[in-house]
Amino acid sequence: MDVVLLFPGQGSQKPGMGADLAAEYPAARQVFDAVDHALGVGISTMCFSGPEEDLTSTQNAQPALLAHGAAAWAALRDRLAPHVRAAAGHSLGEFTAYHAAGAIELKEAARLVRRRGELMFESGMARPGAMAAIIGLSAAGVEDVCKQVSRAGGIVVPANYNSPDQLVISGEVSAVERAMAAAKLAGAKRALRLKVSGAFHSPLMEEASDGLRAALDSNGIRESAFPIYTNVSSRPAAGAHDASRLLLEQLSAPVRWTSLVQNLTHDFPGSLYIEMGPGSVLTNLVKRIVPGAETATCGTVADVKLILSRIP
Repeated sequence: MDVVLLFPGQGSQKPGMGADLAAEYPAARQVFDAVDHALGVGISTMCFSGPEEDLTSTQNAQPALLAHGAAAWAALRDRLAPHVRAAAGHSLGEFTAYHAAGAIELKEAARLVRRRGELMFESGMARPGAMAAIIGLSAAGVEDVCKQVSRAGGIVVPANYNSPDQLVISGEVSAVERAMAAAKLAGAKRALRLKVSGAFHSPLMEEASDGLRAALDSNGIRESAFPIYTNVSSRPAAGAHDASRLLLEQLSAPVRWTSLVQNLTHDFPGSLYIEMGPGSVLTNLVKRIVPGAETATCGTVADVKLILSRIP
């Protein structure tokens, strides 16, 4: 059985996540304890019981999702690792993927993503922005809308190529609002504002680059045990230096999830795609991008036991 690991990004968090894993598996509990200790913050409490407002805050959501994904991996690692061929993560999830591949030690990863969340939040305060999901319009159509609106003044760009008919745009508030209206005129089925604290994966995040570069330099990435397909290139990082460069570029570059999944399914046909964390956002996208792909979720004890039953 060949396996590809997928780690979700910000937006998948929800109170209660990881509580049963920590209660059932000592290795998972150790992950949450290590993250709490590394940050001096009760991330595990936010995961297990909220409040949702605290958990959703960017600087908390990012280490919380890292902790849950790492805990799910810890519960399965000994049995599953021999079958893993590659991994990927959506935005923040790419950091969790590198941890799973042994490229970033857990406490280093927790400090790194906590700092990333702080920097992204600060950038959002300094340069207020917005994001919106555009549904039912092709990538080319969304790109044309963003170019049209930007020529008229303001910054708006494609931020997440989530599936062939679902993209997210990001930029200045007024430009995003005009792009939403233009997308509907161009044939989009829906245009929905997202609840985020900034214009992630857009030029408005460039202010965070220096801080994230310093954080990456002080928490160096090592070589990965298996390939990590990256958001920026949709191909595997070519070593540790390339991984750091791409994680930095990811701040203001789009998440090319559609082409990333297409490359994974081409390179590892017939693999089982396991989403390590809360919910099924990524597995649902995989099935929309590549109909017939085999997927599974791994965010609860029941999920872990089901996957263990499938391992030869």
